[in-house]
Amino acid sequence: MTQGRGERSRELFRKAMEVTPGGVHSPVRAFRAVGGEPFFVSSAQGARLRDVDGIEYVDYVGSWGPAILGHAHPEIVDAVREVAGKGMSFGTPHPGEVELASKICDLVPSVEKVRFCSSGTEATMSCVRLARGFTRKNKIIKFSGCYHGHSDALLVAAGSGPLTLGRPDSAGVTLGAVQDTLILPFHDREAVGICLEKYGEDLAAILLEPIPANVGLILPEEGYLEFLREQASKVGALLIFDEVMTGFRLGLGGAQGMLGVRPDLTAFGKVIGGGMPVGAFGGRAEIMDQLAPDGPVYQAGTLSGHPLAMAAGIAQLKVLERGGVYERLEKTGREIEKIARKTMESAGLDYPWARVGSMFCLFFHEKGGRVRDLAEAQKCDCAAYAAFFHKMLEKGVYFPPSQFESCFLSAAHGEEELEITKTALQSALHRKA
Repeated sequence: MTQGRGERSRELFRKAMEVTPGGVHSPVRAFRAVGGEPFFVSSAQGARLRDVDGIEYVDYVGSWGPAILGHAHPEIVDAVREVAGKGMSFGTPHPGEVELASKICDLVPSVEKVRFCSSGTEATMSCVRLARGFTRKNKIIKFSGCYHGHSDALLVAAGSGPLTLGRPDSAGVTLGAVQDTLILPFHDREAVGICLEKYGEDLAAILLEPIPANVGLILPEEGYLEFLREQASKVGALLIFDEVMTGFRLGLGGAQGMLGVRPDLTAFGKVIGGGMPVGAFGGRAEIMDQLAPDGPVYQAGTLSGHPLAMAAGIAQLKVLERGGVYERLEKTGREIEKIARKTMESAGLDYPWARVGSMFCLFFHEKGGRVRDLAEAQKCDCAAYAAFFHKMLEKGVYFPPSQFESCFLSAAHGEEELEITKTALQSALHRKA
């Protein structure tokens, strides 16, 4: 960073450290994984961020996924502005809830009924509770590297093998909270079989990101999701897809629509609200009807179905339904993949690259090929990624401040943004050449 660059951001961060733990309101924003201090954003438009010092960045974080149309899309802004003028929150049912819920049910193959909440954490937590209430069983399987928010039962690390229960992955989470959570390696079919053999009679659900995107980006191997669908049905457990990142980002039917595998329940967030705080979960009517007030499974939220979030989500879906956006994202995705692979080749690097639609990740791992699970991802050279991150930032390109996050494209990324990115990649990846 050049002398004097980022002075206002540095001052804000010093003040933030005095009033906020770590100076941030979500840990990854603190840049601890890459070193240095975060910049503070003053505005965002299209595919660009502008910080409080007036420095502009091409953005590949996109608010961690929801900015699929780009920042401050005029139709979304207009919709939110119109609804805000009528009242910020009602605490009662309103038409926007019905409209967005109906769209989700129409578009997502497995969803017959949906309930809104305010975050992806709430959505996955509620899916687990609902699965237990519906099946009257206790245990759930989740997979190493799949992140499902910070509720106690899902903040759990793996035990020593497929027959051991998980252990808390955060201070403040008790052994009792995770005693029914089983952690298995992603893609390990044998571990699933062993686990079901021992715990199948008391298994309520198998929970996973169909395309894990919180450990970089892991693409499921052919037949693996179908295998999990079959195994869940075999023991009377529910299959839960966490589509907080992939829902509507990879297509109007989400990852499940693209991959052709139907879960029993799906958790949504981020993208369905057009950038507003939102979550939702949905599935088969017979399962969803177990929720209060119709059933015995309690779930509630004063700001669930918030009118501004509903307005933003509806506006964004209307744009996506017109067609052309996903085709554009795929084209841009192919272009940036071509740029990255060509740049690596010229730099003599063989880092694994993963992309699906508008999501991608470059793993700083010397193995080449594909990264298929958490254990392989953890072998990445995080110091090399940190150096890469800061070099990209100096060149005006903002990648995630962690090796273990996915990058996101928007429909606003165009030729100019790709050219800036190409120049930045050539500088950042040729550091050893």
